[in-house]
Amino acid sequence: MTNTYFKSIFAFSIAAILTGCGSTKTAGGSGLVLTPVENIDTTPLKISDLTTSEKNNWGHLDLVTDTIPGMSVDKAYSEIIKNKKGTKTIVAVLDSGIDLNHEDLVNVLWTNTKEKAGNGIDDDGNGFIDDIHGYNFLGESYNEQLEYVRMLRLNIGDAATLSKAKAKLDSKYNEALQGKEQYESIYQAVKNADADVQKYLKKDVYTKQDLSSIKATDEAMQRNVAILNQMFGIKETIPDVLKDLKNGLTYYTEQLNYNLNKDFNGREPVGDDAYDITDVNYGNGNPMNRVDDESHGTHVAGIIAAERNNGKGVNGVANNVAIMSIRAVPNGDEYDKDIARGIRYAVDNGARVINGSFGKSFSPNAEWVNEAIKYAADNNVLFVHAAGNDGANLDDPINANFPNDQINNGPEIADNVITVGALNPKYGSELVASYSNYGKINVDVFAPGTDIYSTYPNNEYEYSPGTSMAAPGVAGIAALVMSQYPSLTAAQVKKIILQSGLPIKSKVVLGSAGNKSDTLDQISTSGKIANAYNALVLASKVAAGQVKL
Repeated sequence: MTNTYFKSIFAFSIAAILTGCGSTKTAGGSGLVLTPVENIDTTPLKISDLTTSEKNNWGHLDLVTDTIPGMSVDKAYSEIIKNKKGTKTIVAVLDSGIDLNHEDLVNVLWTNTKEKAGNGIDDDGNGFIDDIHGYNFLGESYNEQLEYVRMLRLNIGDAATLSKAKAKLDSKYNEALQGKEQYESIYQAVKNADADVQKYLKKDVYTKQDLSSIKATDEAMQRNVAILNQMFGIKETIPDVLKDLKNGLTYYTEQLNYNLNKDFNGREPVGDDAYDITDVNYGNGNPMNRVDDESHGTHVAGIIAAERNNGKGVNGVANNVAIMSIRAVPNGDEYDKDIARGIRYAVDNGARVINGSFGKSFSPNAEWVNEAIKYAADNNVLFVHAAGNDGANLDDPINANFPNDQINNGPEIADNVITVGALNPKYGSELVASYSNYGKINVDVFAPGTDIYSTYPNNEYEYSPGTSMAAPGVAGIAALVMSQYPSLTAAQVKKIILQSGLPIKSKVVLGSAGNKSDTLDQISTSGKIANAYNALVLASKVAAGQVKL
């Protein structure tokens, strides 16, 4: 899903509203830089006082040099890539629509040169009309139900599955009602307090220091100051707090109106039977975002490949990349048919990496997606998937997450899938984001995910959190490696990324409750955080035949 997939993180921030490293060493002469792991909670850290530059780029920084757990992207470019351009690599963003006119993306878009724009003809015979920069499997639809709500509406599944879906809908609907009421109450309280303090200070914008100068004598102003002091502990400015609260209110409102509304049918404008894989005459060749709020795909694309060193907002992880836009993820749960067809479209049109920053807990036609993933593997295409934002152990069968590369924690169905959990910009016990899913079987590696600065529609840039932001960081590393060493297979690149990451041995806190902790090697397959520099070092040795994986 799109907005509901990454906006679920607001559920973790509501509680907050209501209530240096040592020397480095190399691994056995391999050239891989390993991080020190002793006394992880007592080493000098940069945590809460990042500069604006660090905040905007923390995912590219180096743990050893900057004491920030980034992916060493800047180091990789300065010491390894330098001026090497590499081979053009196509990365498919299987997501919501993308702002194809964005200043930081317009020059890095994949273009189907065999297709003529706007003539209504399938010029290249690939089965899709006017697919210049990708394809749109959603037509003009955007808002959608969650899968288990659709299953209830359409009576899809056996009695046990529908009973489980009904129980989940009842629980989530009540949760959304309560969340909406809480956000409305808090938003109004902060808004009123802000208005009163602006009037008192005779300032439209004020600082925490300004607030502390108020000598409140009446109870109402004392309450205003107390509320706003609490808000300054969450964000740097009150307008930022109000923006987040409004986003949270929108999230719960959309859940009630669309995602959890059993009577809503978001697929109607598309005109197909979404549960018939043979019904393929739908969609169109324009994968542009339809509304400004449809920002998820644009943000993901920027993380991977925003044009580097152009003097504009951000640098993507990868250079010499072409972004293929595949619009298949609505504001709600994606359809298995669209994802399966989107994967196959990407493979058939030259993508070497597919980023999938989406997921859901019910998948009535999971086999369609599984077969598409196998098809990608057979054609040497890597699929990078976000682990999800429930703060849950995916190895527990109760926490199903689709798509996946295995069934019931069994053997992998393919060797081309990387599932990515999210990191905070904090080297310490809070390294893993509280919202990030984890699992020794079901999560492969971790990467920067919290408050990642990237492209937004209309030439804007914003911070967004989630495993949705961690996955494209890893997709970017994969594209970077493939660009420099195009002979490497998707399976090899997966192994390179997992084996070359930085191992963190000390325990990290898991989930929002804060009562669980474990080491990375117990909550992920690799036990590591992704590292671009190390990946390139290892890739060079594998490509040269010096190292066997």
